[in-house]
This record gives sequence, structure tokens and C-alpha cells, in this order.
Amino acid sequence: QVRLEESGGGSVQAGGSLRLSCVSYASDFSGNVMAWYRQVPGEERELVAGIAKSGMTRYAASVKGRFTISRDNAKNTLYLQMDALKPEDTGVYYCATLTALFGSPWAWGQGTQVTISS
Repeated sequence: QVRLEESGGGSVQAGGSLRLSCVSYASDFSGNVMAWYRQVPGEERELVAGIAKSGMTRYAASVKGRFTISRDNAKNTLYLQMDALKPEDTGVYYCATLTALFGSPWAWGQGTQVTISS
């Protein structure tokens, strides 16, 4: 297992922006595939964005063009820049380590709440 710690959640109005951060305590962060997931009550966690060690990315259709995932390997940190936020972006956002860019998560952070008001 690896320890992941998210921060940056909060409450903003629709149209606003937030930036989430996730610090990884993995010994080889640069070699890990990372992702952000989102969960709302009563639903499964869904992948929002993922980033491979090469920098290749993938996004859910609902956030493409509005969210940007990035990583700073020197700081062992994953980011999610969220712009043009919508009320449907509300949920708990989790940082995760994946087996591959289209693979399965094997480690999770504790989550950070994002609430978007209309």
C-alpha cells in the first residue's frame, strides 16, 4: 500500500475553479500511474482523470476541456485543476494509484469534498 493525502477541496459557485493536490508517500512516485476519482452518495466511484508516468492522460467525457490533471514528480504530487465547475461536479474526490492508465486502482487517499453551488 502507499499513503496518499488529498487537499484543496471546498465549496465554490458554479463557473468557479478549484485545484486539488495529492501528495504521495510512495518511494517511486514517478513510476506510478495516478488518477482522480469522484464519488457521490449512492453511486460508484468514477474515474475523472488519469495520468501515466509518461505524462499521457485520459479524462471522463464529462470533464474533458474543463479539468486538467498534472503531476510534479520532484514534489511527489498529483494535481487536478478544475475550471468552469458545474453543480454536477459535486462529490468526494479521491486520489488513486492505478496498475495502468486503463487499469485498476490499488491504493486510495482519504478523499476531499468538493461542493459546487448553482
